Amino acid sequence: MTTTPQHTDPRVLRTRQLLRDAVIDLMEEMSIEKITVNRIAERAKINRVTFYLHYKDIPDMLERMADDMAEDVLQVVSGYTDNPEAADDEKWPMLERLLTHIAENSKFYKIVLTSRKSTIFTDRLFSLMADLISARVEQRLAAREASEVTVQKDIAVWYGCAALIGTIIAWLREDMPYSPQYLAKQITLLRSN
Repeated sequence: MTTTPQHTDPRVLRTRQLLRDAVIDLMEEMSIEKITVNRIAERAKINRVTFYLHYKDIPDMLERMADDMAEDVLQVVSGYTDNPEAADDEKWPMLERLLTHIAENSKFYKIVLTSRKSTIFTDRLFSLMADLISARVEQRLAAREASEVTVQKDIAVWYGCAALIGTIIAWLREDMPYSPQYLAKQITLLRSN
């Protein structure tokens, strides 16, 4: 049986975006614990009941926002693989696209990734990056000779995720002093050393 993709009503999408924007604005002003459904609804200029038509509660909303973030990131990086034989200016297209996406949505990412009280977004991004880095580590391990010394796969994944996400968070906290292209190139140079 073939299913056709369901089209979401534009009004629903607009309302959800208003709610998400309201949460991000509020997270910029106060800690997550102080945010209430009333404050979100008031900021979004909607009725409180409308919030509950879309989300069970604030944790449900944050969970779904994190899912959407992960889906967006996956869409941005899908289809790109590292090619060690590529020319120097072509070695980091996936990383560059990821950083460009983050820069274009910097307000969102700066708030959600640098919040110390709500780690759901960082945890979700870490999980996604772990999957991507794990696949890359497996490719590299398969290409190496058995006699070569290798780092344990899970340690390489943890290190790669922590380094990449930590660099992105520091870049956001410093108001992105480098372009996505330059940062991608620098990170790639670090990886090759």
